[in-house]
Amino acid sequence: MPKVHVFDHPLIQHKLTHIRDVNTGTKEFRELVDEVATLMAYEITRELPLMEVEVETPVKKANSKVLAGKKLGIIPILRAGIGMVDGILNLIPAARVGHIGLYRDPATLQPVEYYVKLPSDVSERELILVDPMLATGGSAIEAVNSLKKRGAKNIRFMCLIAAPEGVQAMTEAHPDVDIYIAALDEKLDEKGYIVPGLGDAGDRLFGTK
Repeated sequence: MPKVHVFDHPLIQHKLTHIRDVNTGTKEFRELVDEVATLMAYEITRELPLMEVEVETPVKKANSKVLAGKKLGIIPILRAGIGMVDGILNLIPAARVGHIGLYRDPATLQPVEYYVKLPSDVSERELILVDPMLATGGSAIEAVNSLKKRGAKNIRFMCLIAAPEGVQAMTEAHPDVDIYIAALDEKLDEKGYIVPGLGDAGDRLFGTK
């Protein structure tokens, strides 16, 4: 079964409180999401493998550690996932970035893929799929389906806020995908919004209604 990691780091929780606040404007909201994504990326990469190399310091030669050639990819789910990408790239600037676009079919209410652009070597990369919200889980599940259809083998999902219903749906659909969350909220309401949540992440990031 996948591991579900809920981060309790004080800085993440502090910034998340301001992200939730209805009085936080678009500029500050965007900056806070960026900062929390950086902090979460620090945590999600904690177990990346290292290898020892020799370097020449100003004093003498020394054995030190670097990442062991693990290639990373960041895959935002459009559109709100874009708001988390720069924060992760601040920490991992060499990561490649792909995109997955999904919309909800008004008749079936199921997510439909409309755009996918991924690194050509997606099967060799450790992928971090990002979206600010995990509500029903439909979009995240379909995004993982899209990645797996194209050869991805190592996928993690990272979001700011999740509902228990979305976590359950995701773990049942993709038991090989670990989930990383800044906050696990109470429930979904009758419209499928996370309670207490933060509203519509895309609208708050981009200043739309």
